[in-house]
Amino acid sequence: MRILPYISSIFIIGLFLYSKLLPYKDKLNQRYKGIFNFFQSIFSPVFNFLNRFFKPVQVGAGLSIDMTQIILLIILLIIGNI
Repeated sequence: MRILPYISSIFIIGLFLYSKLLPYKDKLNQRYKGIFNFFQSIFSPVFNFLNRFFKPVQVGAGLSIDMTQIILLIILLIIGNI
């Protein structure tokens, strides 16, 4: 039984929820704050590492996209398909 695709799927869902809840992290109740903090403890070091290699891409006047989440998503999708 291959467990890597399941783990990758959990982290993809965690990445999605992390990106959506990050602006509201102070408003989370204790139960969900613990889950959020778990994913934050995993994703923050990864994002800091990826920021060294991938800079934000400017897509308009004063508008840029942080590529680290997209790169991490691509990596997790590749791992999930192994």
